[in-house]
Amino acid sequence: MVDMTNDPDGSTGPTDLVGGENGAFIDYLGLEFTSVEADRVAATWVARPALHQPYGIVHGGVHCSVVETLASIGAGTWLGERGQVVGVNNNTDFYRAVSEGAMTSEATPLHRGRSQQVWIVETRDGDDRLVSRGQVRLQNLYPS
Repeated sequence: MVDMTNDPDGSTGPTDLVGGENGAFIDYLGLEFTSVEADRVAATWVARPALHQPYGIVHGGVHCSVVETLASIGAGTWLGERGQVVGVNNNTDFYRAVSEGAMTSEATPLHRGRSQQVWIVETRDGDDRLVSRGQVRLQNLYPS
């Protein structure tokens, strides 16, 4: 789990993800973060055979993982040192099958409240066509 704080001790925080250490799963997905802000998280990645399901297209779980990752990072960035976030619902729709090529994913907040946040994540292909769109509801957890 990515530490969602920017502690002076050098621990990884969400703003460190741009060009930083991301963790094995994020690295396997190939996510390259281009923007990590409280109001927007963006990343690029490449659809490739290692991410395919048996029929030769990117597995739906990959899209769900990208959605959950970007939404969680955005929500955690916004909440900051006040607490942590956990995803409680991920609903992702698939609009276009892809097998290879550059992808761009962007997360933006739909709702940010004291107890929960909702983020929307869209993934587009190299021709700017919508490939998938997901919505993640996250619970804000505060220290007791």
